[in-house]
Amino acid sequence: MQFGIFSVSDVTTDPTTGHTPNDTERVRAMMTIAQHADQAGLEVFATGEHHNPPFVASSPTTMLGYLAGTTKNITLSTATTLITTNDPVKIAEDYAMLQVLADGRMDLMMGRGNTGPVYPWFGQDIRQGVNLAIENYALLRRLWTEDVVDWDGKFRTPLQGFTATPRPLDGVPPFVWHGSIRTPEIAEQAAFYGDGFLHNNIFWPIDHTKKMVSFYRKRFEHYGHGKADQAIVGLGGQFFARKNSQDAWNEFRPYFDNAPVYGHGPSMEDFTRETPLTVGSPQQIIDRYATMREHVGDYQRQLFLIDHAGLPVKTVLEQIDILAEEIVPALREINEAARPAHVPSNPPSHADRVAQVAEAGKSQGQHVAGQDHWTGRRAEDDVATAAAGAAQRGAAFGL
Repeated sequence: MQFGIFSVSDVTTDPTTGHTPNDTERVRAMMTIAQHADQAGLEVFATGEHHNPPFVASSPTTMLGYLAGTTKNITLSTATTLITTNDPVKIAEDYAMLQVLADGRMDLMMGRGNTGPVYPWFGQDIRQGVNLAIENYALLRRLWTEDVVDWDGKFRTPLQGFTATPRPLDGVPPFVWHGSIRTPEIAEQAAFYGDGFLHNNIFWPIDHTKKMVSFYRKRFEHYGHGKADQAIVGLGGQFFARKNSQDAWNEFRPYFDNAPVYGHGPSMEDFTRETPLTVGSPQQIIDRYATMREHVGDYQRQLFLIDHAGLPVKTVLEQIDILAEEIVPALREINEAARPAHVPSNPPSHADRVAQVAEAGKSQGQHVAGQDHWTGRRAEDDVATAAAGAAQRGAAFGL
């Protein structure tokens, strides 16, 4: 099982000192945090994508490309790549370049984002968010799997004889996750393609997360990618730990109470009860997160948000060490001891995917003349049809 951290790249005042980092400080802090996570032995660092204050991560591939050259082992990923407002041609080229620079040590997560104004900023209509996600991703897959693409759709100009460069490393595209908190159409899209699904449940009760993951798993099996329990699932999470539980509560409380994302809402007591945020000793974090598989089944990736709310870099690095040295070993042992042999421990790596291609003789999910390999029709048409019914099917799950 993979464990790592993700950052939303917020610029937040430290309520205990009054210091507000400038954008340059915050970007450099993220680099320090990612490099420390690599040195500590964590397996994933992921960055969000935002194009507005108070966030600074507007160019994930620039950031991850730098980290590809300054880290050794950690998988570099995105917590969101905006599939709705980025041009899929640019995504295809940027992430193939990152894949080459990182020597395959990367993947990415597609999402629609949670900032409504980003749509008009990039010339799109938020009312078309789901349709944009479907069409853009279908084109992206073709750009990665076909050397020459002829294409026309609703949301961008047609392509004639277009080749995206560079080509994916070893001819195998990066592994893709789809992230959604509440949209069954996106879970349906992930299941349709046999991709991963990450529910970033940091603000949500576990019963909702359970419903979304269960929906994705059932649809994954419906589309013939394997048994439901073999679907590739990731979760978000949050914690703040100190050796003594009360010390953790006392230290974190001013950050919780004053951060824009938390402050002036539910109390920290209520929030930790209703969401995955866990404040306490390392053992309390272990005990809380060891129960996640009871709700969502055996899963492959757990990401924690610990770089937020104005916490100083020194504190974040201490949290990484606690995570890597005390929490992760215990959680990995608990989760792997219970995992059935037929259920994957990790998401597929680049080497895994290359081996699959070698065995199958063609790229997994490869398209021929723009047609989906199991229906003989255009993939975007099929997934759009599937997504059209996803909301109705999701309602049956209480979504």
